Amino acid sequence: MPSLDELLECAHVVTLPMRVRFRGVVEREILLLEGPCGWAEFSPFVEYDDDEAARWLAAAIEAGWEGFPAAVRDWIPVNATVPAVSAAEVPDILAAFDSVRTVKIKVAEKGQSLHDDVSRVGAVRHLLPDASIRVDANGGWNVEQAVQALTMLNVFGLEYAEQPVPSVAELARVRQMMNGAVLIAADESVRKASDPLAVARAGAADLLVVKAAPLGGVRRALEIVAEAGLPAVVSSALDSSVGIRAGLALAAALPQLPFACGLGTVSLMAGDIVNPSLVAVAGGIAVREVAADSDLLARFAAPAQRQHWWRERLGRCHAKL
Repeated sequence: MPSLDELLECAHVVTLPMRVRFRGVVEREILLLEGPCGWAEFSPFVEYDDDEAARWLAAAIEAGWEGFPAAVRDWIPVNATVPAVSAAEVPDILAAFDSVRTVKIKVAEKGQSLHDDVSRVGAVRHLLPDASIRVDANGGWNVEQAVQALTMLNVFGLEYAEQPVPSVAELARVRQMMNGAVLIAADESVRKASDPLAVARAGAADLLVVKAAPLGGVRRALEIVAEAGLPAVVSSALDSSVGIRAGLALAAALPQLPFACGLGTVSLMAGDIVNPSLVAVAGGIAVREVAADSDLLARFAAPAQRQHWWRERLGRCHAKL
């Protein structure tokens, strides 16, 4: 465990602009650490409390001070991501991704309707008739809404639906009512839960969405997947290329990788701190080491007030570890 002084000495806080609003975010604040084993990212969303954010710091310390476990593959298939935009905006969003074979589409956005979701998913299917399509509701529906929405959206052919409802019990109910018509994936019920294995014990999902940072690191995520005994999709949390590198390490170390991973979100950003960025080419990303570029760190350096806020947060989370 590095000391707080060691972390503060190698910390850089940046603000990366987004190409499009994503889950309400138009600028992504990230604290980067340069450790002896490489660069690491600490970027829990600003609304997360310190207990939750401390797991993200544990993951960053693993990346920078321990390194990643051995890989069993060096190329990771990646999905494109379509935020909750209008159907008319879909072509421009997809144009940022290269050779799209799988698309994750955000649905159940607050202030929008099921009609908006159907139009958005339909626009993707129209443009990409052969692509695999998955939807992500971020727990935005109740059970009845989820069953209605997934039944309608499945006319476009869904690979799976990610976190259609908030709780494990509700997930189990939706999965039972859909009766295999649409596979159910658990995300928040794994990464934000005090017991990430509750989903598997309850038979509430067909697969897990796992993210290295919220689960406390690559090794902890691998343990959870192994204990759950369910197929896994590796995803990111709107990370810079440094954070994506940790996601790639997780995907590269899994014994099986049956689904494309949600590690293409750098394409939604208008800035990054790695050159060249870790973005998908020909539908996937080759696993490689990355390092922050000093010029980009300077260009996207956060204002002094936000630097102070993140350094204070780093101290509080370090104390919890």
